[in-house]
Amino acid sequence: MGRVWSSMKTARPDLLLLAFLLTAAMYLVRAERWQYLLEPLGHTRFWVAFRTTVIGFAASFVLPARAGEVLRPYLLARRERLSATAAFATVIVERMLDLVAVLILLGAFFLVFQAGEAAAAPRLFQAVTIGALAVAPVGLAILVALFVMAGHPERLHAVVLKVQRVLPERMAQAVAAFARTFAEGLAVVRHPSRLLFAMVWSMVLWVGIAAQLWLVTRAFGIALPFGGTFLLTAMLVVGVAVPTPGGVGGTHEALRLGVTSFYGADNDAAVGAAILQHAVNFVPILLLGLWFIARDGLSLTRLREMSVAARQPGATTTTREDGPASTRVAPIQSRNSDGGPGEVTS
Repeated sequence: MGRVWSSMKTARPDLLLLAFLLTAAMYLVRAERWQYLLEPLGHTRFWVAFRTTVIGFAASFVLPARAGEVLRPYLLARRERLSATAAFATVIVERMLDLVAVLILLGAFFLVFQAGEAAAAPRLFQAVTIGALAVAPVGLAILVALFVMAGHPERLHAVVLKVQRVLPERMAQAVAAFARTFAEGLAVVRHPSRLLFAMVWSMVLWVGIAAQLWLVTRAFGIALPFGGTFLLTAMLVVGVAVPTPGGVGGTHEALRLGVTSFYGADNDAAVGAAILQHAVNFVPILLLGLWFIARDGLSLTRLREMSVAARQPGATTTTREDGPASTRVAPIQSRNSDGGPGEVTS
């Protein structure tokens, strides 16, 4: 660790500062993309989307089970009078767009930027290749499923209602309401042009993340070509999926393994780069998120309780801005015999 600390002290501060500024800019891109995905559900404000995005990521750093992924749409729905379930569906779309963007960048690396990595670490390179080939069809299948759900919310609603045969009626109706509202939250998927524009934002986001990684490694004198960051970004995505508190460990090892195996980096410099790369992503957003949480009069305990409430099927919020949010079961939208909209409350 002494040698690691020495490598961190000699890292170029100008490149680390640029990496920090780029990381901050990427959270603005995240908020802009999310606001665009939410647009079919109703009007949202950019500042609210940004604020709840930061709170959500901060909560995921310190609370278990990726609590921020459900807190983020829940808090936004609370402020903007949207359905929390529909807002959560947009987060699922976000994650699928992220997966597609990472796979596109990895494909670009294989086709254009590959330059001896396979020979440098053949077994690791083979593992990454097999992983990409396995994940790609799964991602495509999920996108097709989301498209079907988005295009036929009434049909999905009718299918789920058949669950009444095995569940108590009230529970089955609640699950059906959740499924229908979730499908309505996928509205952007029904419009290819809107989905394509959201995909453009996703590519901007992930190229920015790759650039941030390149700046950090360059700050440590690691000879990582920019195209190689597409390979390492895919490995970091796998590392961050490891369920550890604050993402500690998984991303560090993914970065260390990648730059030492493929690009001959010094191990101590690689560990130092991994620590600072994680800190650049983690510390500023955590501090800003905690500040937002305190400003809203919340606490981590309250956020944990809200994340549990947000996971309940049919949970919606009825209060805007800073008032307390109440939870109820969303009404099931149905069709009358004449084709007009009807409402069945549960």
